[in-house]
Amino acid sequence: MKTPALNHLDFNLLLDLDALLREGSVVGAARHLHLSAPAMSRRLTRLREALGDPLFVPAGRGLAPTPRALALGPRVQAAIAEVRGVFTPEAVDFSRLQRSFTLRVNDGFAGAWATRLASAMAAEAPGMSLQFIPRADKAIEPLRSGVVDLDIGVKTVAEPEVYSEPLFAASFVGVVREKHPLAGSRIVRAKDFVAWPHISTSMQGLATGRLDAALKTLGLRRQVLIVAPGFQAALAMAASSDFVAVMPDPFVRWVMAHHRLHIFKLPVTMPRVEVTQRWHARHHADPVHKWLRGHVLAVCKTGL
Repeated sequence: MKTPALNHLDFNLLLDLDALLREGSVVGAARHLHLSAPAMSRRLTRLREALGDPLFVPAGRGLAPTPRALALGPRVQAAIAEVRGVFTPEAVDFSRLQRSFTLRVNDGFAGAWATRLASAMAAEAPGMSLQFIPRADKAIEPLRSGVVDLDIGVKTVAEPEVYSEPLFAASFVGVVREKHPLAGSRIVRAKDFVAWPHISTSMQGLATGRLDAALKTLGLRRQVLIVAPGFQAALAMAASSDFVAVMPDPFVRWVMAHHRLHIFKLPVTMPRVEVTQRWHARHHADPVHKWLRGHVLAVCKTGL
């Protein structure tokens, strides 16, 4: 008999043949596959036509497999296991994982959490590594292409192909060196706040922002003499001068043990910012990427 073309085959026939081999009867195979006996009988006919062999012949109350059917048994079981494996999530052995992850972050996040994140992940997967690159912009293309695994920063406009998850909300605080004249004030007044030179933090080189808009409502204006490229640079500058820096609270506390700094509540109201992690849909179901995101969330939730 002529074997049908592969694209005309019903791969359920593999399940049919396996059930018939296991049960040794049409009725038993039908019960195993939740079919009626007539339907199972029709499937046996299709199997015989597809393989050009009787496969099973009457033997008492059951069926006896032909040599061809017996020879096909192990191959059929292996094929079924292989197909099922395609639709079964593969277990990940993190102890043997060899993978590098790229996170796009600002330097404040990297300074606050990078080493703790790497240590926590390496405890499970010593073969992994983390690469942190500057968050110069919020472009989606690096996420789409896979150049960037996670983008971490202030919440942005939702993109249809990008998932996001909140990590924490941060308030802005003022930062000065420990012996700065403002450090002796229990409450820093707005007029005293603007009396000192300021450091603005912006990778885009912007000297003004929401803080300046808030000061303008009070008829005040600060003097920005330095625009720093990142939080770490701004903190180092504030620690060694009488300049005032303003930045999210979590990014300040990680350096308190290394720099003699004083933080204070701003004399104007600034909205809290929500920091999120974003990833492309192509990575959403990846168990290893889920593991990465879980560690990032966990390390941020523990605080500083």
